[in-house]
Amino acid sequence: MTFPGGEHPVTPASAKRQVAARPTLAVVGATGAVGRVLVELLATRADVWGEVRLFAGPEGVGSEVPVLGRTEIVRALEPGCFEGTDIVLFEAPEDVVLEWAPLAVASGAVAVDGSAAFRLHRDVPLVVPEINPAAARMRRIGIIAAPRCATLVLTVALAALHAEFGLSRLVVTAALAASGRGRIGVDALRRQTAEVAGDPTVGTRTGDLRRAVSEHDDDPFEAPLAYNLLPWAGDSVEDGWSSEELGLRNETRKILGLPELPISATCLRVPVVSGHSLTVHAEFEREPDVHRVREILDSSAGVIVYDDPDKGEFPTPADVVGSDPTWVGRVRRSLDDPGGLELFLCGDNLRKGAALNCVQIAELVAAEQPPAAAGTDSGEV
Repeated sequence: MTFPGGEHPVTPASAKRQVAARPTLAVVGATGAVGRVLVELLATRADVWGEVRLFAGPEGVGSEVPVLGRTEIVRALEPGCFEGTDIVLFEAPEDVVLEWAPLAVASGAVAVDGSAAFRLHRDVPLVVPEINPAAARMRRIGIIAAPRCATLVLTVALAALHAEFGLSRLVVTAALAASGRGRIGVDALRRQTAEVAGDPTVGTRTGDLRRAVSEHDDDPFEAPLAYNLLPWAGDSVEDGWSSEELGLRNETRKILGLPELPISATCLRVPVVSGHSLTVHAEFEREPDVHRVREILDSSAGVIVYDDPDKGEFPTPADVVGSDPTWVGRVRRSLDDPGGLELFLCGDNLRKGAALNCVQIAELVAAEQPPAAAGTDSGEV
């Protein structure tokens, strides 16, 4: 903050010592789509941080970013850059995390990874603070992972229902927003929409959408997304499944502690800027009562029930964007399965789906008294 005359007030020595005593936070990927949201979120959370260091790739280095009432210059990753940090948040590509997260741990920091690099590593806890906060202490190699956006939207709603009724099977269709591919995804959707919006005939004849949308070498989607829907998201993995689908399956199992839970997931890419949506068929060991289901969801942290279709009340991506909770609607019993429940879930993939969860994990680590040493197992369950 700049004061009259362009000067900053003198900070008393006692205040300097107080700031210095607070943990130092580093954010890697601070200028990306999720990183920007994460930095903004810091100002809305508890005042627990001292120094905050921001890092990014070459395109972001040198830029000025406001954080916690002051302006920070974005730095480049370089040897020794994490010395003196306590927690390093990574919102960066997997190859960057694989290289730099171990270096952060070696410098004495705890690494919190928002990418897929360590999510399924046996010695890395996969943490959703509303569900398994104690797991954050079980960081045997000094790294804590956060799940993918769709997994977060799903598990925040399902964890309490599992505790009450015993989850036995899941069938999920995830409609993923363009921002799931970062800024390049949003830019491609906006460009494509602008190209076709003025032609009322586009979408009425085979192939006309592909002809109307210009091709770019850096397009992140396999086909035009504007005025369209793609039955694919992620990379090809095996037997026709995508990385998004198997990731959703495996991460949900790990977070809920159900390694054998049958899960079938289909991931779509939809022409939505931000906000992932999921249709869920959940089967339980004990027959769920819809009234009790609503009570549980209403009292669950990070969940809002918005469900009265007769009044036009149900969550949509455009309505929940910019909010933190998982929104739940269309709650109903399955018609042909006494133990089945149907749900529609919606959440902002850039906020709780990515940035907020990492910030919450960092706050868990910062609150440890005394802090568990990075790279060691605290022995707590």
